[in-house]
Amino acid sequence: MKMFILGAGLGTRLRTLGLDVPKVMAPIGGKPLLQHHIELFRQQGFTDFIVNLHYLPEKITGHFGDGSKYGVKMTYSHEPELLGTAGGVKKMEAELRGGTFVVLYGDNLVKVDLRPVVQFHRDRRADATVALMESPEPWTGGVVEMKPDGRVVRFVEKPPRDQVSTNLINAGILVLEPSVLDLIPTGQFYDFGKDVMPRLLKEGRPVFAMKPDAYIQDIGTPERLAKARADFERGL
Repeated sequence: MKMFILGAGLGTRLRTLGLDVPKVMAPIGGKPLLQHHIELFRQQGFTDFIVNLHYLPEKITGHFGDGSKYGVKMTYSHEPELLGTAGGVKKMEAELRGGTFVVLYGDNLVKVDLRPVVQFHRDRRADATVALMESPEPWTGGVVEMKPDGRVVRFVEKPPRDQVSTNLINAGILVLEPSVLDLIPTGQFYDFGKDVMPRLLKEGRPVFAMKPDAYIQDIGTPERLAKARADFERGL
């Protein structure tokens, strides 16, 4: 099974720390964040990775090369202009048509076993499955409402605070079927949270969600990166 890691984030807010690298290359525990992803998911059987690139792409390609030194295969997709979370995945459609695949938002430090999420997805014959996390500020993410069996009934990206009915949000981990790619226009900026998920639900497609046992911490600001580093030093 292939994993697409969204790695095109600029890391603009981290430059105040002197980090002039793509966001996924921010160092944690002596390694770039992206290396933590590769090593974690390789242990779970993922060996075929696609990473999209934009800002300073050579910082990523120069570190990982073809992936062989990490025991994996690395394929890169350079985006001269950012295409969004879904648009970037669509660009690599030919490589993803072979079967179920995982999309990981690369700017989170994570500790999670994806195998139960994939099994959940398959058991329900879902077109898309969203891994969830609890958030003290759910209005800052993709808020997910679901039935007791996990079927998603509402997905709203960054809703107004007074329209938030749950603290469960998209954790930045999606399990998808290739049919989802049909809903994404080619060569356009398109977003999973704002565009794809609402469209799947509008069409009545089977979208499910589940909350895995996981640690997930965004690293997009100096404060959040400091927390991720401290958590890592404590063993997560």
